[in-house]
Amino acid sequence: MNDQTTTHFGFTQVKPEEKAGKVAEVFDSVASKYDIMNDVMSFGVHHLWKKFTLELCGLRPGHVVLDLAGGTGDLAIKQAKIVGESGHVVLADINAAMLREGRDRVLNKGLVQRISTSQCNAEILPFEDNSFDCITIAFGLRNVTDKAKALRSMRRVLKPGGRLCVLEFSKPLYQPLEKIYDFYSFNILPKMGELIANDRASYQYLAESIRMHPDQQALKDMMMIEAGFDEVEIFNMTGGIVALHRAFKY
Repeated sequence: MNDQTTTHFGFTQVKPEEKAGKVAEVFDSVASKYDIMNDVMSFGVHHLWKKFTLELCGLRPGHVVLDLAGGTGDLAIKQAKIVGESGHVVLADINAAMLREGRDRVLNKGLVQRISTSQCNAEILPFEDNSFDCITIAFGLRNVTDKAKALRSMRRVLKPGGRLCVLEFSKPLYQPLEKIYDFYSFNILPKMGELIANDRASYQYLAESIRMHPDQQALKDMMMIEAGFDEVEIFNMTGGIVALHRAFKY
């Protein structure tokens, strides 16, 4: 198999048209326990990563926001509170089970007037050009089959002057940390998935998908050269285990 006819699903090579279905199976399986597992896996630090991301979004009342791979809606709900009644947030996810979790949470929070939902593919976003002041995608880009195509789609729907914030697992900056992180990812994380979510295989995939994701500089190059963003900044967190890429469209 060559690179032109296959793509990676974790460490496994699959046909590009098969990846979305396989990713869907993973998130169908983990949807109901997704937030609990995030807390356990990151020891709660993912809340700080998302808080920092929100701060760099530069949101203001009246802004229109797209939260891609928004899943259970934790980021979209925080965004809706910032943009207020004059703004709007679209909570989007390709996975129906995850989106149901998010829709239920939005309903419970009484935010249905400020947050709408959309089941869509990031590679072919069903929105008009220049629609959003800000786009966020947290821990979702690595699951996209054609990342460059998705980034171009995001740039198209972003307003001039708008910003894209990509929060994603990345490459640790220090070798000792990388070794510890590898041990945790491939030995501890799947076991946690088995104990808490009764699903070892899905969390094995999540660990593998992180390793297959472009590192900080490679993703920056993709965003600028292949997707056409005008400026990209990198903010490393927790020693590079997670990185935020903030891109601007001028």
